[in-house]
Amino acid sequence: MRDALAGFKAFLMRGNILDLAVAVVIGTAFTAVVKALVTFIITPFVGMVFGKASLAKVWDIGPINNATISVGGFLDAVLQFLFVATAVYFFIVLPVKAINDRRAKGIEPEDPSPEPPSADVVLLQEIRDLLAQRNVGGPGGSSGPAGPPTS
Repeated sequence: MRDALAGFKAFLMRGNILDLAVAVVIGTAFTAVVKALVTFIITPFVGMVFGKASLAKVWDIGPINNATISVGGFLDAVLQFLFVATAVYFFIVLPVKAINDRRAKGIEPEDPSPEPPSADVVLLQEIRDLLAQRNVGGPGGSSGPAGPPTS
């Protein structure tokens, strides 16, 4: 059980959770844009062609025993899926692929290197290194006793 909890903690601390959260937020916003495109631009064209506001109202079979089969509703869902898939492909997949191809050819620079550590971090690293040098020799070694320096 401890291994599972340690693995879960490592998973949470890896940073992928933050990336996933950002992806969900961006995906939600992107969904709103695609939905607006379908609702306000594409659906009116469907209405012009078929004479109804959406395909959901076209090709209804029934009602038979209070049940209606909506072929148009199914087609409407398929078209909306295709619109979303098309938008994702052309606005996300292709640009990312183009950038990756440019990076592979050396045209596009790689991600920038991480920022240099702050002065506090540098100071702590120097202290760590000095302590490590002091403890290398151990008792009887060239670094002297383990106690405070005697200068």
